[in-house]
Amino acid sequence: MSLDGHTVLVTGSGAGVGRGIALALAAEGAHVVVASRSDSGVAGEIIARGHRATWAPCDVTAPRQVAAAVGAALSETGRLDAVVHNATSNRSSRPHRLEDVDRSSWDDHFAVSVGGAQHCAFSALDALRERGGTFLVFTSPAGIEGSSTLPLYATMKGALRGFAKSLAREWAPHRITVNIVSPLAYSPAMTAAIEADPAMEERLSRRIPLGWIGDPERNIGSAIAFLVGPSARYITGQTLGVDGGHFMNL
Repeated sequence: MSLDGHTVLVTGSGAGVGRGIALALAAEGAHVVVASRSDSGVAGEIIARGHRATWAPCDVTAPRQVAAAVGAALSETGRLDAVVHNATSNRSSRPHRLEDVDRSSWDDHFAVSVGGAQHCAFSALDALRERGGTFLVFTSPAGIEGSSTLPLYATMKGALRGFAKSLAREWAPHRITVNIVSPLAYSPAMTAAIEADPAMEERLSRRIPLGWIGDPERNIGSAIAFLVGPSARYITGQTLGVDGGHFMNL
């Protein structure tokens, strides 16, 4: 399942689950383009581990920055094999009600999640078509079953499934696979929620058949490495739950 020779661009990879994915992909041999709004040192961390990485400044709401990040991948390595769109709005973990959502909040969530996915897809199409590459987006438990506390986040995560399934059909003639991942792992947002409600960790673990919350690098990153690798070329338009069995009806 080696990713030697592959170049993978990961948005929102400056911290949390995105960081874990970037580390895992690099460990499998990929040159990882850490696409994030600021340089949090993840590319340097990967290089310090003896792997290959490049940081590309990238706000996914800005089409020119996304195009520049794709360009950085091509100029650095001469290829782009996969794009992993992991970025989410900074407002994602703020509880709210739909009746209180204003235009600013809606636009921010949409711009990062769905708009960002569209910008990444548009900018990467030519490079992915040349390689017969892979495009991944992320949903979540909220996007699958809804959420009473994060309904706007849930709306965008649900929309990404429809976007990716449609893109999978459109891009199939180009041999580009498009899939959706629903991870359940520790992240800064989850850690903050657990600190606010310490009993939450035990409650959540009880809902997971395997009995633990995933690690971004070991559990989520390894699954992403499979999906962008040569062994997954016959998988497209699917939602993969990497969640210890939390959802078994996707």
